[in-house]
Amino acid sequence: MKIYRYLDRGEVRESSEPPAGSTLLTPCEPTKIVCIGRNYSEHAKELGNEAPSEPIIFLKPPSALLAPFGTIVRPAISQRVDHEGELAIVIGKRAKHVRVAQWRDYVRGFACANDVTARDIQKKDVQFTRGKGFDTFAPIGPCIETELDVSALSLQTRVNGEIRQNGNTRDMIFKCDFLLEFITTVMTLEPGDVILTGTPSGVGPLAAGDTVEVEIEGIGVLRNAVD
Repeated sequence: MKIYRYLDRGEVRESSEPPAGSTLLTPCEPTKIVCIGRNYSEHAKELGNEAPSEPIIFLKPPSALLAPFGTIVRPAISQRVDHEGELAIVIGKRAKHVRVAQWRDYVRGFACANDVTARDIQKKDVQFTRGKGFDTFAPIGPCIETELDVSALSLQTRVNGEIRQNGNTRDMIFKCDFLLEFITTVMTLEPGDVILTGTPSGVGPLAAGDTVEVEIEGIGVLRNAVD
């Protein structure tokens, strides 16, 4: 079942079919956005890195959230802003020390996401916080799909209609069930929190005037303009 969150005549509502003329919002309001780095081997290689032996965790601030059809704003201090299409896990209830076998009990559903990255700043800083934390750098949507087997979903990122990333969730190094167990040994996840599960190879730059789309099988298309 798809759940859209939208603004209708000044009221925030949720529905499987948002009415015409309503404004889509981010499908959840996370207290934190937990991200996984280098979770696809080919992506690790394209940036000159080895595949990790355990998940690499970093955070994006909730202030980076961007709704479907919102505009990604490239910061003036960066010369290279990249797209990174990803599967997002949306948490449904408080999760701490979750075991692999029970992981799905804590998940509300799944969404498309774009882990937008100021690549030059990321390389300069070494750690990821500044390069991935700018306002508008976490588009999520267009909905939450509550009933989905995410083990082998096609994931495609397009810029101005051109395919840039063409991957599949089966190629994740660390699968969703393991990620939830691993993360919740470190931190408690609250309802609405989001896990970005990593990006396949093919990341590349965005320019002013571009339109970037992240499409995941069974979920839909997350579309954003770029400024």
